[in-house]
Amino acid sequence: MIPVQAATPVSGGGDSSNAASSAGNGTHDLPGTDVDDLTPEQLAAQWEEEKPPAAGALANVGSSLVVIGVGVGAVVLSIAMGLGTPSAPQPGLWPFMISCVMVALGLFQLIMGRHNRDAEKFTRMSTAPLTGLVTLAAMVALMPLSGFEVPALVLCIIWMRFLGGETWRSTLVVSAVVVAAFYGIFVTALNTSIPHLF
Repeated sequence: MIPVQAATPVSGGGDSSNAASSAGNGTHDLPGTDVDDLTPEQLAAQWEEEKPPAAGALANVGSSLVVIGVGVGAVVLSIAMGLGTPSAPQPGLWPFMISCVMVALGLFQLIMGRHNRDAEKFTRMSTAPLTGLVTLAAMVALMPLSGFEVPALVLCIIWMRFLGGETWRSTLVVSAVVVAAFYGIFVTALNTSIPHLF
């Protein structure tokens, strides 16, 4: 008896090379393919397509100048607080050292940043850290006037709902739990001097 080899069915108008090619690719090229099915090369190509556009030289210079400006301002405030000596430090010594490092890093980025190709262009989402910093500073400024409870609650809501995109339910629940936990730890348990309403 002569053995019969099973042939791979080929659709009309196609050839066996196309069938083998589609079989080799699997489901990677199909729409809706799971990310777990992608190879590292395909994932890298996908991330390359989806990442924000690269920042130019002007953006690198601008970000470097911001870092340098904040660092110089912190240096001035640190000196105003008093530096003291390493053996007898005053409150401004450690902030002064950190501010000097910040200025040095800003200068390094200003000089070498034009060769950097990994920085991303500023987008609408780039304002999120600035919003977080401004709301945090507002909470610190309001705490002596109204206690920490209300500013901390508003801060958590802004960060979770508007910066984090959480649902209103989870935002309100988690914010209330966080404020209650802070109150229990710092007011009830530790009896610190943090300003509070109750």
